[in-house]
Amino acid sequence: MGKLIIISAPSGTGKSTLITRLMSEHPELQLRFSVSATSRAPRGAERDGVEYHFFSPEEFEQRIARGEFLEYEEVYSGRYYGTLRSEVDARLSEGGRVIFDVDYVGGLNIKRAYGSEALSIFILPPSIDELRRRLVGRSTDSPEVIEERIAKAELELQHAGEFDLQLVNSDLEECYERFYDAISHFLAE
Repeated sequence: MGKLIIISAPSGTGKSTLITRLMSEHPELQLRFSVSATSRAPRGAERDGVEYHFFSPEEFEQRIARGEFLEYEEVYSGRYYGTLRSEVDARLSEGGRVIFDVDYVGGLNIKRAYGSEALSIFILPPSIDELRRRLVGRSTDSPEVIEERIAKAELELQHAGEFDLQLVNSDLEECYERFYDAISHFLAE
């Protein structure tokens, strides 16, 4: 049977950096992302089943009603994103190792569904002030969007203790080493 790695964190904590580095430096861990589902139309050269599983909003809602999603979110009215249970179960039955980059609600739902087969990790910023500084430093969002992200982060941080492991990313190298050690030990069990 395979194993699951669930990573959640507020925007600006370095979560994507940690995941990208782990996957590029440690192919021996054989981690693969789950292909998410969405109700939005494909963009550019995106292909169904490769970048996403594309469904109409109606089909997505029917699949929600049938309980086919481990987790999902309606990001905008009629625009859904989610993780299909069948996608994850297929990988696990092959002995696969699946890594997720999801919000805290999705992460907790996946952990509940798979229990000890999953390791849930929450990445925290050193402080809200440091998180704001990082978001401003990226120069990708307006001040209003940054404040929305800060407000969302404050809510997310209240749930960090529900994860198996919490890592504070105050020093990227130190956080990465702890991140890698936790995941590699879990996968070796």
